[in-house]
Amino acid sequence: MKFIADFHIHSKYSRATSKNTNLENIAYWAKIKGVDVIGTGDFTHYLWIKEIKEKLEPCGTGLFCFKGDPSLKFILTSEISCIYTKNNKVRKIHVVVFAPSIEIVEEINKRLGNIGNIRSDGRPILGIDVKELLKIIMDVSSDCFFVPAHCLTPWFSIFGSKSGFDSVEECFEEQSKHIYALESGLSADPSMILKIPDGRRLTIISNSDAHSGEKIGREANVFDTDLNYSSIINAIKSKDPKQFLYTIEFYPEEGKYHYDGHRACGISLNPEESKKYNELCPVCGKPLTIGVLNRVERLNNGINSKEIIPFKKIVPLKEIISECLGIGVTSKAVKKEYDKLINSFKSEFNILLNISLDEVDDKNIKEAIRRVRSGELNIAPGYDGEFGKVSIFSEKQNPRKISQKLLF
Repeated sequence: MKFIADFHIHSKYSRATSKNTNLENIAYWAKIKGVDVIGTGDFTHYLWIKEIKEKLEPCGTGLFCFKGDPSLKFILTSEISCIYTKNNKVRKIHVVVFAPSIEIVEEINKRLGNIGNIRSDGRPILGIDVKELLKIIMDVSSDCFFVPAHCLTPWFSIFGSKSGFDSVEECFEEQSKHIYALESGLSADPSMILKIPDGRRLTIISNSDAHSGEKIGREANVFDTDLNYSSIINAIKSKDPKQFLYTIEFYPEEGKYHYDGHRACGISLNPEESKKYNELCPVCGKPLTIGVLNRVERLNNGINSKEIIPFKKIVPLKEIISECLGIGVTSKAVKKEYDKLINSFKSEFNILLNISLDEVDDKNIKEAIRRVRSGELNIAPGYDGEFGKVSIFSEKQNPRKISQKLLF
């Protein structure tokens, strides 16, 4: 069965998330986006797991659904942050943990609760070596799955320029045998991660890391397997292209850490430009935040991979409509056009990936979707926590400005 899965999201109990992010709202947006299997996120939080137990029921082996409504499947997941010192350097590593049952989640929470505070935030911070966290999780159940999150983000990832490692083995040592996958993150795509030795060896998965319902599906995974926990995990572990079909990716330039830079001074630099300034801000002299593109080149061992990991890049539909209309993405007119398209074509992924463009009435939106599919975009890359800015049309091509000129 072919389906789309987004495993890494957050609930209302995580910091900096929408307070509307309850199970019902997650389900609402998952269906609009076209996601068939959605991570619960935050299963370590006592109130969130309580809500999960009250509202969901087992629905297929290792998956869950709303009682009486099997249309959307949930998979138990949670992001955990480990902050600790190793080899005289402070490490800040985020991971996504998958679990096949409520009972296993409760045992994980019991053990982690004895180590640190897992009640104050949906993404708890633990002061233990991430290798020790992996040992704990695997000791609870070998059926759990453990993935380094947004693997190249500067501040909180396994390969991050600020606090990460140079390899999976350096990080996890003898526990490396339990690591089968890496999460790409918004600022990288599989073609970049394939330049890293571990990126060629492991499977690359992509998830939204959504902090609100509307951000679900920014990135996702497309499978063709039986709809159960073990089939999904085995498809990831095996890298079988007949089961794990492709990932859906943000354009990595649009991610918040693609280029090097210093946001306070408005400085954005590619790796070559950073070298000219000795990786210091040319305005204030402070160290630049080294982005994902630069970090990939540092870890690149010069071996080109012949393996092709299929992936498709998208721009969110509301951003496409916003540019075509020449107004803000949160405006009522954008929402009206978005709702109209969803009602006509069922889901955002169906519109962005599948439908014939001949079915789209608005010629500007039709042309914009065509350009997104073919990669004909201009993107000012993101840097130091600042999202990149996508332009589908150039100034001369912008349909809104052309129509305004004709009007006057």
